[in-house]
Amino acid sequence: MKKLINSAESVLADALRGVAAAHPELTVDHENRVVISNAAREGRVALISGGGSGHEPLHSGFVGAGMLDAACAGEVFTSPTPDQMLAAAQAVDSGAGVLFIVKNYTGDVLNFEMAAELAADEGIASESVIVADDVAVKDSTWTAGRRGVGTTLLVEKIAGAAAAEGKSLAEVKAVAEHVASHGRSMGVALTSCTVPAVGHPSFDLPDDELEMGVGIHGEPGRTRVPLAPAHDIAAELVEAITADLDFTGAPVIALLTGLGGTPLIELYVMYADIADALAAKGVTVARSLVGDYVTSLDMAGCSLTLLRADDEVLRLWDAPVETSALRWGR
Repeated sequence: MKKLINSAESVLADALRGVAAAHPELTVDHENRVVISNAAREGRVALISGGGSGHEPLHSGFVGAGMLDAACAGEVFTSPTPDQMLAAAQAVDSGAGVLFIVKNYTGDVLNFEMAAELAADEGIASESVIVADDVAVKDSTWTAGRRGVGTTLLVEKIAGAAAAEGKSLAEVKAVAEHVASHGRSMGVALTSCTVPAVGHPSFDLPDDELEMGVGIHGEPGRTRVPLAPAHDIAAELVEAITADLDFTGAPVIALLTGLGGTPLIELYVMYADIADALAAKGVTVARSLVGDYVTSLDMAGCSLTLLRADDEVLRLWDAPVETSALRWGR
């Protein structure tokens, strides 16, 4: 294992020190491992997300004006605790309540449920939205039902814009649920990832094979197939996603995220073939985002997310955002 770390035990603490040093517009609660936006939020709904570390910039990279108010960081691939989530809620609630945005992993779901109960005891109103968008498999490692992946980013951005406009907690939740229910994702891995505390690849993937439908923690996918050209991989991802939900007749937001170990040039090669495959199916992409946004440490591969949108969703997507990993319109 070769990594730019001090020790496997201090990776998260050291990374949070780096976040604090690099981004003075954020406040880092090192004791509770919560990243908090310094943007004004008086009287409006606050958005909180989080999960195991290793998926950066998800979630801390999306804390800021127009998106998340706080992100809770668990150890690598490990859910944050209810106490962390409660600390986040206490830090950002301004009286209008908080919305928890939760990826569908059993630990995350249970801990956010407990956090909501603790918040209620503190007089903080809260609601939760669970993202379960991975079409690859059902009931995989750490998951009851579909895994939550790339649509999480889209929920955070679009619901964040709704909150910034002063919508009520019920209204912001409705926006988030709409986005969560209209997004679908699937990924492919060329290599495994290496968790620092483990020190070796999480699974063995021969040089001449791909894992189709891999999870962002290295969970098994649908099948292993021989290494193939980008256009074949793109076609399979598009086919799997569009077979699950009809994306014709509406504008679509497309996210192609690297998994941490794929050069941007390869992501654009993939996106060119994805765009062709979508056009052949009559799918109209209105907005696109290509880069490392929802990763899996150093895994080589990518994940495609499609969101069936409408004019209101596009308006909220285009609304100003200012975070360390996503910014436009300001």
